[in-house]
Amino acid sequence: MTFRRGQHVEVYRKSADESWENHMDAFIGIHGIIVDPDTSINDPTALVEVSLEGKGTHRLPQDSLRVID
Repeated sequence: MTFRRGQHVEVYRKSADESWENHMDAFIGIHGIIVDPDTSINDPTALVEVSLEGKGTHRLPQDSLRVID
């Protein structure tokens, strides 16, 4: 899936990506908005920048995110 700027997402699971760190487990279940989807490189394995409610902005692996309505 390709994420777009402004999409609402949820961190719904721990990522299998090596960039996932233990402190990110606290983000599971939190909603946010895509800030920088890195569409210029169009790489599904690239990290995307997400503004998480009450947690600031973080770069997260795409396999940990899902779009919510």
